[in-house]
Amino acid sequence: MLERELKVGNRLGLHARAAAKLVQVLSGFGCQATLTGRGREVNAKSIMGVLLLAAAPGAVLVLRVDGEDEAAAMDAAAALFERRFDEDD
Repeated sequence: MLERELKVGNRLGLHARAAAKLVQVLSGFGCQATLTGRGREVNAKSIMGVLLLAAAPGAVLVLRVDGEDEAAAMDAAAALFERRFDEDD
């Protein structure tokens, strides 16, 4: 199992489009993925779960992945956060 803190760096936060990108990236992997923030833990492969976190810009979330391709899933998700969900110039 891998766990990592990720900061929401785009200016709109983890809104519908950003959440959909995260779910799409993680859904390509077989491992389990959970996202924790504001005292809630949700399935990171569920658009409704991710949106439930209502993560604002600057929020720090914890991504936990567990399974056979966990390292690749973590790298892909972290890269998406680092690129600010490809939204900000």
